[in-house]
Amino acid sequence: MTRHLLRDDDLTPAEQSEVLELALRLKADRYAARPLEGPRAVAVLFDKPTLRTQLSFSVGVAELGGVAMVVDGNLAQIGVRESVADTARVLGRQVAAVVWRTFDQSRIDEMAAFAGVPVVNALTDQFHPCQALADLLTLAERSGGVGGLRGTALAYVGDGANNMAHSYLLAGATAGMHVRIGTPAGRTPDADVVARAGELAHLTGGSVHVTDDPAEAVRGAHAVATDTWISMGDSTSLDEAEALYAPYRLDIALLAHADPGAVVLHCLPAYRGKEVTAEVLDGPRSVVFDEAENRLHAQKAVLTWLLERS
Repeated sequence: MTRHLLRDDDLTPAEQSEVLELALRLKADRYAARPLEGPRAVAVLFDKPTLRTQLSFSVGVAELGGVAMVVDGNLAQIGVRESVADTARVLGRQVAAVVWRTFDQSRIDEMAAFAGVPVVNALTDQFHPCQALADLLTLAERSGGVGGLRGTALAYVGDGANNMAHSYLLAGATAGMHVRIGTPAGRTPDADVVARAGELAHLTGGSVHVTDDPAEAVRGAHAVATDTWISMGDSTSLDEAEALYAPYRLDIALLAHADPGAVVLHCLPAYRGKEVTAEVLDGPRSVVFDEAENRLHAQKAVLTWLLERS
């Protein structure tokens, strides 16, 4: 059976631990796994702007012994010039895996249905599982290993309806964490995602909580995350976003509600003075550039794990 990573709960708790443990090993020895030796090609498709994703997958595929075939979605026009299904059939006969940064989740679901090779979600409107794994890896390094994630409190403040909030809920619950989302009432996460995260948390000993009180979300948290107020494709104006999210800005005052040793997460790009202050983002508790590096190690682990099991 071909395995994919299309959303965070495609990995069971045990499988997520395996991937994170592998990521730790590959960070310690970057050439320990060479599943793409040959070299074999990986199609890396981008329908949305990218820096960290293109960089980390291109470097990662090379370090795994392969070659990254980077495709500009504006040129390929997948789903417009040619159907997703036909594109998947063409790609699957020539590459070892497909990585896609695209729009609606239905597009990557269709790619996986027809490609016949592992498909990795490099960001959709609904989920960002590679970033969530990189963030868990970053926290595991500071909590004595992957097992140390269990029982850790992770708070996210800002737009609760975006892909990062959804992935934190699913990935955090899978890891046995206590995930809290602080967001305005009109921007709460998808109810089905919250329900699924609750099911996972029941199995792993974690918990999920959504609140419109940012201080309640952050209180006692071991990690505090935020993200841009306006995601790609979001038509909200900057003035509207400022009015809606200003109480959720991650500043020193809000961070003071967290555990004294709490670290700050942001998937980048960040807008200083908007969702996070420069004092916090560039301060001693920020681990955002560790996160950015850990995209490489987490994604190498994902590709290696999927290829071994497909």
